[in-house]
Amino acid sequence: MDFRALMMGCGFALMWSSAFTSAKVAVAYAPPFAILGVRFLISGLLAVGIAWAMGQRARLSRRQWAALAAFGVLQNVIYLGGNFYAAQVIDASLAVIIASLLPLLVAGANALRGERLGAMATLGLFAGLAGVLLIMGARLDGGADVTGVLIIVCAVLALTLATLLVQGASSGDNVIMVVGLQMLVGSTVLLPLSLATESWIIDWQWQLIVAFTYTTLVPGLLATITWFMLVNRIGATRAATFHFLNPFLGVAIASFILGEALGLTDMLGVVVIMAGILAVQLSRRA
Repeated sequence: MDFRALMMGCGFALMWSSAFTSAKVAVAYAPPFAILGVRFLISGLLAVGIAWAMGQRARLSRRQWAALAAFGVLQNVIYLGGNFYAAQVIDASLAVIIASLLPLLVAGANALRGERLGAMATLGLFAGLAGVLLIMGARLDGGADVTGVLIIVCAVLALTLATLLVQGASSGDNVIMVVGLQMLVGSTVLLPLSLATESWIIDWQWQLIVAFTYTTLVPGLLATITWFMLVNRIGATRAATFHFLNPFLGVAIASFILGEALGLTDMLGVVVIMAGILAVQLSRRA
């Protein structure tokens, strides 16, 4: 792995992990589906415009169009929609810890489909799951909202399914165009959903403006493009190794920005989760 790929991976992990904190701030001032719908509309149009200026076009096969639509709904509507909705009632640090199940769930699902897992990967898989369950149990005992936790769990399962559906559906040299189109898919679903279920009462405080701008341009656009470029550069398996940073970075950012309290159980669980994710990814890479 070269230095550029290393920087891209660390940058992606930092941007992705910060999205939970910016979402927590934004939903305190505006409806969650409205925020996401407008965010995806802006990010999608920006990405498509950038791609068009770079000469990229939406030349996709039928399979790629289907994968793009499925990924747009599962990731942008169900996964991120669920995260933003749940952010109204649960801590950002808990959300990012549950979301860190993604690489473990993908590895487990691939094993059920016939991919062979070595001893280290199997141990890492169970260790990561144990770490998440440890933290979830402690937080639920401490009064965490059960419905919000269940929504995040279902959201992660949706993203796992999305990841499995698009494995192997490479977009070639029009990565940024595909990123923009899948964002527009999310906007097309979320905006009507918001109009049907939410009242657009928005408290225009500076915190909302900063959080919305940040989540639109950084986790929303830059992180997504960085991820696709990283996968194209070093492959999905090596790129996924950077997910082991997400629990630590997400919890640290939520604690620093939002002042969310962290207990000994949280810190122990984060270490176990990170070790489990790293073991799974390094084993798959080998």
